[in-house]
Amino acid sequence: MSAEPDGPEDRLRRFATIWSRAVFPVTSTSSTRPEFEERLLPVARLLSGALRARSFDADAGRAAGAALVEAHCTDPEALSRTLDCVDAYLVLYCGEDGDREDLRARSARLQHAMAAGFAQALRERTLAEQEAVARAALEAQGVVAQALHATEARFRAVFEGAAIGIGIADLEGNILQVNGALRRMFGLSEQALRSRKVQEWVHPDDAPQTWRLYDELVSGEREHYHLEKAFYRPDGTVLWTNLTVSLLRDADGDPQYQLALMEDTTERRLLNLRLRYEATHDALTGLPNRAFFFERLEKALGAGEGQRFGLCYLDLDGFKTVNDSLGHAAGDRLLVEVADRLQACATASGEMVARLGGDEFVALTTGPDTERTVDELAARIMNALLAPISVDGRELTVRGSIGVVEGPAGERSAAEVLRSADITMYRAKSAGGNRFELADPEADARAITRHGLTTALPTALDRGEFFIEYQPLVHLGDGSVRGAEALVRWLHPQHGVLSPDRFIPLAEHTGLIVPLGRWVLEQSVRQAREWRDRHGGEALGPLRINVNLSPCQLTHPGLVQDTVEILERAGMTPDALCLEVTESALIGADDDLLKPLRRLAEMGVDIALDDFGTGYSNLANLRRLPVSVLKLDRSFTQSMQRFPADPVDLKIVEGIVSLAHSLDLAVTVEGVETGAQAEQLRVLGCDTAQGWYYARPGPPERLHELALADATG
Repeated sequence: MSAEPDGPEDRLRRFATIWSRAVFPVTSTSSTRPEFEERLLPVARLLSGALRARSFDADAGRAAGAALVEAHCTDPEALSRTLDCVDAYLVLYCGEDGDREDLRARSARLQHAMAAGFAQALRERTLAEQEAVARAALEAQGVVAQALHATEARFRAVFEGAAIGIGIADLEGNILQVNGALRRMFGLSEQALRSRKVQEWVHPDDAPQTWRLYDELVSGEREHYHLEKAFYRPDGTVLWTNLTVSLLRDADGDPQYQLALMEDTTERRLLNLRLRYEATHDALTGLPNRAFFFERLEKALGAGEGQRFGLCYLDLDGFKTVNDSLGHAAGDRLLVEVADRLQACATASGEMVARLGGDEFVALTTGPDTERTVDELAARIMNALLAPISVDGRELTVRGSIGVVEGPAGERSAAEVLRSADITMYRAKSAGGNRFELADPEADARAITRHGLTTALPTALDRGEFFIEYQPLVHLGDGSVRGAEALVRWLHPQHGVLSPDRFIPLAEHTGLIVPLGRWVLEQSVRQAREWRDRHGGEALGPLRINVNLSPCQLTHPGLVQDTVEILERAGMTPDALCLEVTESALIGADDDLLKPLRRLAEMGVDIALDDFGTGYSNLANLRRLPVSVLKLDRSFTQSMQRFPADPVDLKIVEGIVSLAHSLDLAVTVEGVETGAQAEQLRVLGCDTAQGWYYARPGPPERLHELALADATG
């Protein structure tokens, strides 16, 4: 077995070699096979470039098809072998490292363009031959009228030896002569052909102008016309031809005969139809593909006034599990069965089903009453998925989530409609799946905004759009400011100031929370250093900065190292920092997750358990967590806004505080809004508090003012 070519040029030449070996036997050329290969090499290079181009260029494929005709590859078998060769080897040898699925789709479109270019070039070549034959026929027919035997022999040789069908008729449509090629094309004898008039060769697929052009020709108003026309054969099959009809005049210039030249294009037309089908239909399921669906959707959206559309966007729930557990072959069989069931759901006029890719399908309905029919279509699809599907002897339960969009034609583009359907489908999936949801413009707007924020997040940090506000932590015993919690904000260019709940989940989802959290930690520690240097630690006391950690940051391997470096660069001791971790993030945490927190706690960094009381952690587990502060959720303080406070709530808080103190844990309370709440929490033994009663989150200068006022009394 020979080694595979090393470089792109070697691969290209290998492709040209395979191509030339396939096509050379059916090519009429005086060249040797190696010479023919050299002639195909530039064409192969053209196809290779078109395969990997940034945007698809159909002209390259058409040029390649025309080049085949120029190289004398005019036999239909040459085109068939060429397309087979391109389909099997172009992506393999010229695709390099591109996405195979995209390259295969590009190759299919190139094949379609090559067939079109081949057909056009062959047609032009045939027309040139036809004109030569027509001139010979004119000359020969004139000689017939003059009874010149030598010219008669020449005409008869051209007439009978031509590869295209030739027929001569008078101006009334009576067929006078036909050659052998025409008889073979129709499968009829000369007598059978001459027994029929030209006007009888009508076919339902005739172009509207066909017989108008014929009438103009026989009346002498035009000299010739050319078009594509179908004829019925005796066995009922259809013969497709490129038909050229010319008017023959006598010596005085008066119309006398009509001459028809026919090229059989049936096989070429069938090939084009097959390529068109493959380009517009999914290879696995046979359903229309994304490109075909977009054509139909754009047509539906461009319908006239009073027309509406309804679209169901289906994504199978848990399909990845089938692929992972049973293999992709089983997954493919499942998709084929689902496609068959969906096809059975869309049989009414104006309905279609397509596969967009993967396990995503779409159903379209059009007409004046889609507000009703689209709901019925979605219900039929859900019912079609109820019965289990048997794959490899297993009964698989299939469920799906559907996003439904309905509306009048002409108001939205195809891309906007599909985006709304996609958003709505994911809303159905988020609600538990196995259901369909109707599109909601407000929900779409929120989802689009979330997407916009997600895509803007990476550059927002580089552009300096984030800033930090600080909320003071106050000692309940003497009212002194003991520190502050750092709260990050996003100053968005369009949406203004965004609170953390608008973008922190997005940052966690995209992984940007790690660099963003590092930036917040660095800025907060630096600010704590500025407070200390600006006003002196003695006057203000040891102000501690509290910074929140997300669950993603806890698992990041650089957490401890980053924290140490930030503290060292700022010249701050570890006890100046408190890292807040939510209770839910530590529920069921194993030793690996707790290890970085333990290392930080051993260094002297305080660890606070945030939102305590909202999770389901066992209070006894507090002993194994490396925390030094419990931060009670604001739900506890909200219950104290009523007067008198619920005694049960007071007992719960008192018990938590007692337990915390017995474990040497300090207790901080959030959401303090009134003096009565603050006093009640002080009586219960809580250590520090924060809330609007003391101050809202604000710039660092405000915290300094509060701390300085407290220190100077």
